[in-house]
Formats: sequence, structure tokens, C-alpha cells
Amino acid sequence: MSDANSSKGGLWRRLRQPTAKYSLLTLLVVGFFSGIVFWGGFNTAMEATNTLEFCISCHEMRDTVYQEYKKTIHYQNRTGVRAICSDCHVPKDWVHKVARKIQATKELYGKAMGTIDTPEKFEAKRLELAENEWRRMKASDSRECRNCHSFDGMNSEVQKPRARKQHELAQRDGETCIDCHKGIAHQKPKGMKEDDEE
Repeated sequence: MSDANSSKGGLWRRLRQPTAKYSLLTLLVVGFFSGIVFWGGFNTAMEATNTLEFCISCHEMRDTVYQEYKKTIHYQNRTGVRAICSDCHVPKDWVHKVARKIQATKELYGKAMGTIDTPEKFEAKRLELAENEWRRMKASDSRECRNCHSFDGMNSEVQKPRARKQHELAQRDGETCIDCHKGIAHQKPKGMKEDDEE
């Protein structure tokens, strides 16, 4: 065998043998593209769960709270601006959105285990579910409400006198939307405490 052939075979053998350098590079490239695919799939799935169609896909929501919501100003109004379920119940920023989605698995668990799978069971748990949501909104300073509403954006001159006074007091006292606006898009649950009925 000539030296040229043996050196060619040696080079070929070295290229075919995986080295740590090439293995790491392959791992990084595969990892990078796998991450993009995973991230895209994860975000697509997360956004799919923010649609109105997803929210009312179970009869508990479609037959109760959705029917109530359709009678409110958040559904139909003179300007045509509509807030859907996720506008009020899912934060916009990614970190809080993921945290809320994780929290929502408890609700899915309740659905799967049958604790709210009939109108009667839903109504029996409604106050507890509402209180959990009010507590969450209070803790976030009504973050989702403020995506559309803010004290700074209000023109108090065109508000009714009672509303103007209440908003001024709320702003002064550091209150948040949910302190006064429980039942704004859904019926108030039976059995509410008196201080919750504002």
C-alpha cells in the first residue's frame, strides 16, 4: 500500500470516528432545534387554551358562566370591543401566564374527577371557585382588568356622580377593581358574605 493511500485511509478513519468536539457540536445543534420545536409547540398549545372556543368546550362553562357573560357589557357594547375569558382570567405576561396555567390544572382535575361535572355540582362549588378567583385578582391588583381599565384612563367628568365618587375613594384607599366589581361578568354566587356583595 502506498503512503498516499494509507494517509488517505487514516484521514478518512479520523473523520468517521466521533470525537468529543464533533459529538458536542452535534448535541448542541440537535438540542437547539429540538428546543425551538418544543418551545413552538408549548406556546401554540398554551395559546390554544386561551381561546373562547377552548374555554366553553365543557358544558359547565358553556351552559352557565358563558350564558351569563353574554348578557354583559364585556360581551356586547356600543363600541364592539369584546373581552373573552382569557382577557379577564389569564395574565398577558409569560411568567404570570404560565403560573396561572399551572393553577388551572386544579380546575381541570376537578372536571376530570367529577366535582363540577353537573350544573348542580357546579353551583354547589360556585362560591368557592369565585372566592378563589377574587382572591387571585385582588393579589394581582386586578392586573387583567387593568389591561383595559385604569384610573388614569378614566374620564371622571363623564361618569355618573356615584361612580366618580366610588372611583375616587377606591384610588385614595388603594383598592382594586375586584373590591367593588364582583359579579361584573357573571352572576354573584349564592351565599356570598355581605362584605363581598359590593
